[in-house]
Amino acid sequence: MVVSDITQVLLIAVITVLTTILTIIGIQIIHILKEFRKTIEKINKIIADAGRVTEEVSDSLVELTGVTSGIRSALGIFNLFCKKKKKKENE
Repeated sequence: MVVSDITQVLLIAVITVLTTILTIIGIQIIHILKEFRKTIEKINKIIADAGRVTEEVSDSLVELTGVTSGIRSALGIFNLFCKKKKKKENE
C-alpha cells in the first residue's frame, strides 16, 4: 500500500503542476492574441489612411486636368480672336 500511495501523490503533484503550467500558457496566449489584434487594427487603419490619401491625390489630379483643359480652351479662343483681328488688319 505504501507504493500505491506514493504513486497517487506523485500523480496528483504532476497533474497539479501540468495544470498550472497550461493555465499560465493559456493566459499568455490570450495576451499575445490581444496584442496581435491591436497590431492588425493599426495596420488596417494605416491602409485605410493610405487609401484616402491616394483618393485625394487622384481627385486633385482630375481637378488639375480640368483646369488645364479650361486654360487650353481659353487660349484657343484667344488665339482665334487674335487671328481674326490680324486678318481684319491685313485687309
